[in-house]
Amino acid sequence: MTSLLHPPVFRVAGQHANRVLLASDTGATLEIFVLEDDIVRVRVLPDATARNPRTWTIAPGLDDVPLDGRDRLDLSGFALPAYDFVEDDSDVRIETAQVRLAVRRQGGHCTWSMRGADGAWRVVLADRATQAYNFGWWDDRAYHYVARERGDKVFGLGERAGDLDRTGARFEMRNIDAMGYSAKHTDPLYKHIPFYVTWSPDACQGFGLFYDTLSDCSFDMGRELDNYHGPYRYFVAEHGDLDYYFIASPDTPLAAARRFTWLTGRPARTPKWGLGYSGSTMRYTDAPDAQQQMNQFVEQCGAHDILCDSFHLSSGYTSIGAKRYVFNWNRDKFPDAKGFVKHYRDHGIRLCANIKPCLLRDHPAFEDAATRGLLIRSASGEPAWVQFWDEVGAYLDFTQPDAYHWWREQVTSALLEYGIESTWNDNNEYEIWSPDAIAHGFGQPFPAREAKVLQTMLMMRASREAQRAHAPAQRPFLVSRSGGAGMQRYVQTWSGDNYTSWETLRYNLKMGLGLALSGVSNIGHDIGGFSGPAPSPELLLRWVQFGIFMPRFSIHSWNDDGTVNEPWMYPEITAQVASLIKQRYRLLPYLYHLLWLSTTRYEPVLRPTFADFPGDARCYDECDDMMLGDALLVAPVVDPGLMERTVYLPSGARWMCCASARSFDGGASVTLPAPFDTPVMLLREGRVLPLNVAEQHFGARADTRGFLVAPRIEDGVAYGECVEDDGETEAWRDGEYGLWRIETGREASGALGVSVRWAGRPARPADRVEILLPASLQGPVAVRGARVEQDAQDGAWRRIVVAFDS
Repeated sequence: MTSLLHPPVFRVAGQHANRVLLASDTGATLEIFVLEDDIVRVRVLPDATARNPRTWTIAPGLDDVPLDGRDRLDLSGFALPAYDFVEDDSDVRIETAQVRLAVRRQGGHCTWSMRGADGAWRVVLADRATQAYNFGWWDDRAYHYVARERGDKVFGLGERAGDLDRTGARFEMRNIDAMGYSAKHTDPLYKHIPFYVTWSPDACQGFGLFYDTLSDCSFDMGRELDNYHGPYRYFVAEHGDLDYYFIASPDTPLAAARRFTWLTGRPARTPKWGLGYSGSTMRYTDAPDAQQQMNQFVEQCGAHDILCDSFHLSSGYTSIGAKRYVFNWNRDKFPDAKGFVKHYRDHGIRLCANIKPCLLRDHPAFEDAATRGLLIRSASGEPAWVQFWDEVGAYLDFTQPDAYHWWREQVTSALLEYGIESTWNDNNEYEIWSPDAIAHGFGQPFPAREAKVLQTMLMMRASREAQRAHAPAQRPFLVSRSGGAGMQRYVQTWSGDNYTSWETLRYNLKMGLGLALSGVSNIGHDIGGFSGPAPSPELLLRWVQFGIFMPRFSIHSWNDDGTVNEPWMYPEITAQVASLIKQRYRLLPYLYHLLWLSTTRYEPVLRPTFADFPGDARCYDECDDMMLGDALLVAPVVDPGLMERTVYLPSGARWMCCASARSFDGGASVTLPAPFDTPVMLLREGRVLPLNVAEQHFGARADTRGFLVAPRIEDGVAYGECVEDDGETEAWRDGEYGLWRIETGREASGALGVSVRWAGRPARPADRVEILLPASLQGPVAVRGARVEQDAQDGAWRRIVVAFDS
């Protein structure tokens, strides 16, 4: 029998292609899966029995996994490269082109090495020398202890409060409804993504670790100290197996982020309207005259010229009395529901309806659902009761095929057939704590609390399938508050019910970066704060200034004083808010292109500056800046009373202020004006920023492509791309899209050469585009493949209209 005195001793029990099985004298097994040159998986089973034989997370480069899960021994989708295998009396060693793994026979201790830039191998991770795994020594939980190197930084773990560097902190992944959370301190929160990147700034090298578990789990990143074991960090899962993936990350932390996103599935392609401003508040639908309140929002958008593409319809539309009953329309509040939906759509605004996965005990459909076995049940066969808002109810069981199909039918009949095009999957943390609650498990029942996030993931999948079936040609657009690793395959998300404060503004920024480094880039925050006091005019403006750069851009609230966060809530700043929203729409071509790169190349949309400049030590300092793509540095104002913003510009590039067109050297800090109506953003020299330069108004939308160009000072070189498609359908999958390619460079004559090309299956979408250069570039410009129709100074910019002859 294994013990601390006699740890298991492993031998090679089998080598089948890219799977190596090590078995021990005590019955424990350690499996190695060589999946890619940069991805190697390890599974440790104390009794050689897999408690979780299926995964719903692993989808390498795929849109999805089978509904009832993917067999964990299924290696399809992986390259399965050739590798070197060596064993001796003490170790078993696996080596790919990028990763070397040495497993000590006694105890299964793993040491991971990567090649450096000089080609030499360097140890980047080692299991803790003492008791790295739990071979039944302590309890039934799955543990992994690794040695912690001083100086390493840790990023990721999805949606977390506090600093971006997780070193020295401890976190739980136990999804709960954390309304009014502190963005600096509260833990746990809404999402379950057990993935992190360890990075050595000195070696400019690192790796990602992903633990494929659906169980509640926790991470200690060095808060705990125990003199008997040396510095360490650890992972522990309450249930299930230890099954983890090592992902090499040479050169930049982005490498691990991209590969993890690929590993857990292709991000959904967002329709363009899903990136527009989305109105929202609970107050309208909770009012007795909800339909009238909602219609007034449309009128106010028109009156103040507020561009808007969608509205999040809060759950008050389902109320009976003070309670919410999913899929029930309150006909007193909405006497003409279909007419209401049509009114919004006629004004170019789509509705995203709130739905919740719990049926209250007095829900009109409860008895039928319970009789048909659609609810998570207790061992006695009765519904497993849970607290849900101010009542008791039971969760739907999405691992029960009948419940899954019932949900699809309800989404269709109660929402989609009314003209609603999108679902807002909310309150879906599945707070199940009783060991007595049983999930159907697609015919293989299991305790529901052991995989709560699975229910969340299947809920959003069922909603998505309903939307796709109802409108097969359209890209489904969904929003979900909770979720797990792989949720990017289905939804856009946000950071939940935040609290109105300057602190939240600062730390929501870091929270978004953590999510983006963890595979989830289509994200945003409730602008102005969801709960707490109403934001001051200054705080609202600064929040909008930041929010216009996030993929999800929504002003939402449930203020304590009964006020509503709206663009026009303070007349003295309404014009500035409207202007900022228009600036958001001006940036949409760039945001849309970044979401395209997220879908096709697994690129994080937003990221910390060190991700693009890993060799700059100052970029690792905690700050309030972020990169939007690799071209745009955004510096929000997150403190009150400031009209200037000091921002550090990463070294290795020059930077052009997008307000003044002034250029600055990298490797130093600059202080720039920060007025309320203009965000602080700088374009990296050598890059091109796609824009919509058309004048836009509510109800009179237009789209003219423009390109803000920052040529390098030494040679005039700049390059950029911008994707174009129909913005709504799935035709892009069949190649129905194209790319604008903009390129500049200094010609022998001294003129600045400009090339504007279109490549793609549809015809060129415009016969002219605009090029914006710094006004200081006053020399001749030679445009290849087109003619200059207009060349004039426009403030800080030189505006050149380029026309195509054919």
